[in-house]
Amino acid sequence: MKFENVARLDGKVALITGAAGGMGLVAAQLFAQQGAKVMIADFNAEGAAQAAAAIVADGGVAASVGGDVASSADVEKIVATTVSTFGGLHILYNNAGIMMGDDDNPVTTSEDVWDRTFDVNAKGVFLCLKFAIPAMLASGGGSIINVASFVAHMGAATPQIAYTATKGAVLSMTREVAAIYARQGIRCNALCPGPVGTPLLAQLWSDPARKARRVVHIPMGRWAEAEELARAALFLASNDSSYMTGQSLIVDGGIVSSYTTPE
Repeated sequence: MKFENVARLDGKVALITGAAGGMGLVAAQLFAQQGAKVMIADFNAEGAAQAAAAIVADGGVAASVGGDVASSADVEKIVATTVSTFGGLHILYNNAGIMMGDDDNPVTTSEDVWDRTFDVNAKGVFLCLKFAIPAMLASGGGSIINVASFVAHMGAATPQIAYTATKGAVLSMTREVAAIYARQGIRCNALCPGPVGTPLLAQLWSDPARKARRVVHIPMGRWAEAEELARAALFLASNDSSYMTGQSLIVDGGIVSSYTTPE
């Protein structure tokens, strides 16, 4: 058997939401290095444009589009812009998501926090699927990566009821989309990170005691690096995972498989 020795995403068009910073930006950079034409979509249109310009300056192919994944009109525009710019769509990386500071237990979490979290994390994924799947079918199929979380498999040590519920919804959508489109050339898998050392997480866990409570439950004893999640996403986007669909790739430092408590 001969193995390909080429860029793993050569000739592919990838749409990554929430890619102006954090995990999405690192993935966009890696995907571009691996030969993909990358559309960076983000609510922060200026940040998305800067991210795309940096990739182009580094020799990659990228463009940007602003929009809110919770808006049907915005998502339709995002997908249409991707197709008109690059001529198709092969990879959808549903990375955009929020975790609100007031997200807590069911008693104290407000309806506003619940609704906004679901709008972005669950409805946003649904809308991206709604508009991207027809474009992917027209392009001959491809790979969808939905960012869920390790908390979709277990309860969070620190209450975040809305976020946890949305990630469970993402996991369920992933399985159903995989079953529907498996024979039409579209694979759909979920990427389930543990805590990742992004600026957003650093802000949310700025309280040292709260951070320590989370880190102590990670067998590896540290947060993940954004690059580690980007490489997992690359695996799911590429033909390396060609016989994999409807699955949940947990990249969590061992939390789910070996839950630990403080001594």
